[in-house]
Amino acid sequence: MSDTVIKVENVSKLYRLGEIGTGTMGQDINRWFAKVRGKEDPFALLGETNDRTTKGSCEIVWALKDINFEVKQGEVLGIIGNNGAGKSTLLKLLSKVTTPSSGSIKYKGRIASLLEVGTGFHPDLTGRENVFLNGAILGMTKAEIKKRFDEIVDFAGIERYIDTPVKRYSSGMYVRLAFAVAAFLEPEILIIDEVLAVGDAEFQKKCLGRMHDVSTKDGRTVLFVSHNISAIRSLCNKSILLNNGIIQSHDNTRNVINDYFDTGFNLKSESDVDKYRAYDIKHSPIFISSISVLEMDSLPKLELWEKISIKIIIKCRTQVDRGSIQIFFFNSEGISTDFAYSGDDNFFIDFKNEGFYQLIFTPSSQNLAPGKYTIGVGLTPSDHSEAWDAIHHYPIFEIINKGQINLYSDRPWAIHNSMNNQWGITKI
Repeated sequence: MSDTVIKVENVSKLYRLGEIGTGTMGQDINRWFAKVRGKEDPFALLGETNDRTTKGSCEIVWALKDINFEVKQGEVLGIIGNNGAGKSTLLKLLSKVTTPSSGSIKYKGRIASLLEVGTGFHPDLTGRENVFLNGAILGMTKAEIKKRFDEIVDFAGIERYIDTPVKRYSSGMYVRLAFAVAAFLEPEILIIDEVLAVGDAEFQKKCLGRMHDVSTKDGRTVLFVSHNISAIRSLCNKSILLNNGIIQSHDNTRNVINDYFDTGFNLKSESDVDKYRAYDIKHSPIFISSISVLEMDSLPKLELWEKISIKIIIKCRTQVDRGSIQIFFFNSEGISTDFAYSGDDNFFIDFKNEGFYQLIFTPSSQNLAPGKYTIGVGLTPSDHSEAWDAIHHYPIFEIINKGQINLYSDRPWAIHNSMNNQWGITKI
């Protein structure tokens, strides 16, 4: 159809674990010979599903398998799924960073993508020079870039540093400028990965507003990957749920979010927070190792208003002074229904030694309506200057109305930042 700007047909991506290429010249020749004869890649016949929770018996895996979808002009498509589901691989294919092993992707218009911090920037060039460089890569003329330059700098909020080499930028400054370039240089297709999580909350809000304007006012197409389900729900018309490299659900966003949560509750049999982790914790002084309801290892069904305590195991790599914890509960639509911040209760983390610590959180009250709930947990310094770790939408429990208590639809279920919660932490 004429209004289709992206058409993905039978796209698959195959990787060989642990090596670059197929390994030998003979194997490469076999693959080439099969291709010129119109035969299937012989290594594709060996590939296994991309399930990283199992060891597997083959070194060839499908990062993506038989992906099919279309994106219309002006549509905002959300892409969700756990870590390792294939989201970033799909975006790299759509951005032409890599090519599919099979299938085809057809485009209509220019593409601007923001996949990683600093993508497309030359570290030795200044911010100003990188704006013009990125614009030229997108096919913009110098006059067109000059016309939007002031808007880009104003949106990024880094005017003081615009003539400083970007290698001296913080990760947040990188993202600010990179997003502004991608959003204001008028590409027909804008592709954004979870990289926006690096920015502060105020800038993320600006970015979401800009993406909304790009689609509704300018008629441009946006593909958005995020673990922030609330942002996906408010911004995206339709969404795709990826699971182990395949499309599990492709529908209106509300239905896809419901499928996402149902998948987490159905498949989770033991604590595995890595699938729901938002940040790279390689250099974090502390990170979350597991989350569960106290004294319950599996997903419990709790009665309405039943008292609960959440157990969070934290690993400490080095001494940590005055850290804080944020805990969110989300309903099955990804809406935050309860929030607690340890600083409000004058509770802070002080770890003097390396090792594992057990934190027990007990809300002062439990006013959650019946339904399935996920939890979000963040670890930051008390001044919120950075994020040490964050877990998004981890399946935690289901509330049931066993006693058939009379419920009123207008009851204010959300507690929202209630005080006098109980916090306790011990070394284990």
